[in-house]
Amino acid sequence: MEINGSDLQRFNSTANAIKAEVSKHIIGQKTIVEQVLICIFSGGNVLLEGMPGLGKTQLVKTLGSVMGLDFSRIQFTPDLMPADVVGTNVIQRDAQGSSQFRFEKGPVFSNIVLADEINRATPKTQSSLLEAMQEQTVTVGNTTYHLPQPYFVLATQNPIEMEGTYPLPEAQMDRFLFKLNVAFPSLEELHDIVNLTTSGMQQKYTPVTSGEEILKMREVARQVPIAKPVMEYALKMVMGTHPENSSSPKATGAYVRYGASPRGAQAIINAARIKALMEGRYNVSFEDIKYVAFPALRHRIFLNFEGMAEGISTDTVIGEIIEHLGD
Repeated sequence: MEINGSDLQRFNSTANAIKAEVSKHIIGQKTIVEQVLICIFSGGNVLLEGMPGLGKTQLVKTLGSVMGLDFSRIQFTPDLMPADVVGTNVIQRDAQGSSQFRFEKGPVFSNIVLADEINRATPKTQSSLLEAMQEQTVTVGNTTYHLPQPYFVLATQNPIEMEGTYPLPEAQMDRFLFKLNVAFPSLEELHDIVNLTTSGMQQKYTPVTSGEEILKMREVARQVPIAKPVMEYALKMVMGTHPENSSSPKATGAYVRYGASPRGAQAIINAARIKALMEGRYNVSFEDIKYVAFPALRHRIFLNFEGMAEGISTDTVIGEIIEHLGD
């Protein structure tokens, strides 16, 4: 199957319609909205990090309504149990008095799942999402249940409040396609946010697409070609995150303890295909790779003691890698 002009036009028009409708309810954050859409269209999950009150929950609710998808929210707390997330078997009695087990689905059975403050739950509860995020299934006892499609997990965490939290393990971090940093709005954006949220008007959402259409868009994205030099550029970028690699830049050797896994390369390629389609192009460019490199790799690079002591960010390391590779 080859991508044609009508597929490209439909993909581009649908993406623009979603962004236009979302912008009526979400002030600013245009880059965040675009990158979340890239994840949804590529079938990935997103980790949002930002201060409370920046509209992360509102963004997910808006996306669910605009795309005609079911939405559920899980507030993670230290006493939350895995069964509260995925569901559990309950005993049900029939009219004859006999008993049998029936599976009661948890909130994870939805198209869009908001895992709010995911780092507040214990590792046992955090791990209950691993299978759902990677395999898009839930196993309870000896039975495996398939989650509704399309399926997408958006998790949030507060970057400044570390008391009573459990940092996400590397294996779970790797299952997020993107990690996005939500910035505080500008003065003009803050003015518009206050006007929108304090007017007392009931917000009405207009669905512009459907789950079936999103699944078709994912199929179209898989057909976007990538030239060999562009593919090698993305792979060299991932290799550049490993300090043991002789061709890595100095910043990697000095500040990085562990580099990105092969999932990082997969994330870059899949996301770059979506970015190309959203720009109205048939093929992936070097600029697409650079654009998605930061959100795709920033949570897959782990700094050593020197890097943390000097306040180096993973974005700084990624920037050094891009500069090292050149154009």
